[in-house]
Amino acid sequence: MNWASLEPSILLPAFAAGLLVLASHVPLGQAVLRRGIVFLDLAIAQIAGLGVIIVHSLGGEDMPWLTQLGAVGAALLGALFLHQMEKRGRGEASTRQEAIIGITFAAAACLALILISHDPHGAEHLKDLLIGQILWITWSGMLPLAVVTVLVLAAWFGLNWRASPLGFYVLFAVTITASVQVVGIYLVFASLIVPALAAGERLGRGYGIGALGYACGLIASGLFDLPSGAAIVLALVLVAAMISLLKKATHE
Repeated sequence: MNWASLEPSILLPAFAAGLLVLASHVPLGQAVLRRGIVFLDLAIAQIAGLGVIIVHSLGGEDMPWLTQLGAVGAALLGALFLHQMEKRGRGEASTRQEAIIGITFAAAACLALILISHDPHGAEHLKDLLIGQILWITWSGMLPLAVVTVLVLAAWFGLNWRASPLGFYVLFAVTITASVQVVGIYLVFASLIVPALAAGERLGRGYGIGALGYACGLIASGLFDLPSGAAIVLALVLVAAMISLLKKATHE
């Protein structure tokens, strides 16, 4: 246990980035659960990551704007495809859409693996894609995520895009693209689903569960020298489980 590793200059920006992710992901996660398409976030996150890998494989690794364009473009194309599949299957069981989402995720993941298979840094790129680099975020580097979060929340609550199936998919793609490059695929999934599942429709409680999970995960990561993304995912799950047990014990 290393108390000296709890460096505020590293942990505070990471925690702030986590709060920004949660700000958009908790209400989106509630909508995902209502729609019964739990693995949509994994599919869109994987497609956004595939866009990044395609840009890098074409030699655009040193052009951040091109990387962002590739990620957003791929995520939007994936979201529009899944939206069309949902429209065609309207009236059928949601399990059909979930199956299509699962197939899309698997196909995107396998294509990404093929593209990085001959890259000497492929394993490193894959690790960054899965668990993110939240500890390396800076206050200035957080600005794009903050701008996207504000715009998404304004469209979600202010313009009521959440009521539009197409609006939901577009906002989902934009949000996931912004967050997956900071926190990784696993933490994107956990941030969307775990607080929403534990809190139900109570948005404030979902935010509280998410914030506590991020705080505990970051502290544990620093104290025990653990991968930050994985530590936060496990902390979110543990906090949500404890809250659920507490609710059951108090017969809420």
